[in-house]
Amino acid sequence: MASETYTSVMSEERKMLQEAAREFAMQEVLPLANKLDPERGDMPRSLIDKMAELGYFGITIPEQYGGLGLGCFEYCLIAEELSRAWMSVGSIIARGNTFMGSQLLSDEQRAAIMPRVARGEYLGALALSEPGTGSDLASVSCRARRDGDEWVITGSKYWCTFADGADFIYLLARTSPEIDPARKHEGISAFIIDKPRGRFPAGIAGSPIPKIGYFGWKTWELAFDGYRVPASALIGPEGRAFAAFSRGLETYRAHTAARSIGLARGALEDAIKYAQERIQFAQPIASFQAVRFKLAQMATEIEAARQLNYHVCTQIDLGLRCDTEAAMTKLFASEMSERVCSQALQILGGAGYTTHHAVERYWRDARLTKIFEGTSEIQLKIISDRMLGKLPG
Repeated sequence: MASETYTSVMSEERKMLQEAAREFAMQEVLPLANKLDPERGDMPRSLIDKMAELGYFGITIPEQYGGLGLGCFEYCLIAEELSRAWMSVGSIIARGNTFMGSQLLSDEQRAAIMPRVARGEYLGALALSEPGTGSDLASVSCRARRDGDEWVITGSKYWCTFADGADFIYLLARTSPEIDPARKHEGISAFIIDKPRGRFPAGIAGSPIPKIGYFGWKTWELAFDGYRVPASALIGPEGRAFAAFSRGLETYRAHTAARSIGLARGALEDAIKYAQERIQFAQPIASFQAVRFKLAQMATEIEAARQLNYHVCTQIDLGLRCDTEAAMTKLFASEMSERVCSQALQILGGAGYTTHHAVERYWRDARLTKIFEGTSEIQLKIISDRMLGKLPG
């Protein structure tokens, strides 16, 4: 059945797109990842430029704006291949394809901005979470106060990846002075803050967060100290950004599922190769039934996650509601990925617990997929609420 499902959705065009992304990932991305990740180095701008030339920042952007005009399915195909090499590279393409706030742009703003995004010339960083605000994003406290023809922004943001290398920061800030606890999602506005690539302007201070993985780019804590932006930095209606942000979450979750699958694939493929080469007791460890069963189980879980995500991507591209299914694919794929990567590390044994092999990278990054884009617990809440109804209060 899995083979039939795969055949039914994988057109020749999609197969060609997948093969091209796989070749790029294995030849261009993987060598850099193997060198730079142990050093906690950043991906070079030259790699980002190559991705831009391939159109990877404009996969889902309409052709009228210079994008490829494809769907979530193709986006996730490419994200899986890139993440198999380095999840950070599979993640950075979201800076174009899921351009946060694009639905808030006017037609004139969209025509001016989106072609630059599709070309990889105008890439952003998201300043959403705060030191005290994570999954409960409606609780943001960073403030933006109107002062004549400007907005004055004061407050802190956390988990802002790529803030240094970005061309702009997409910021959620509270513009309403009053907060109704029952409707705290109201009064939150969105801003596009242009900045010089490679540094922060005066009024914005950044400190790198000492994270344990997801290397290839830095993740920042930002402090806005009365930072002034023109009135035009506000996008969409004042105080209505939260609802717009909430739309399109299905695509974000499918993208995380694709990245999770890519990581697990990398771990499985490396484990197979190691098991065939590692000799113990005068034979390859791939000859031991326990190892063979582990590999079979890992492959089965990866394929199950892939088929579920293909289904969700198809639903998204058809414009059908799939919030529950998107939560399921994100939950299943991320939990699967950590489990598979851990099994791969076990097959490599002591060698897997070193930075000489990429499996420890896959393992570290897979753990993160259970946290970002909504924790596994958030996904379980979405699914159970749909099955049983929401709990009161």
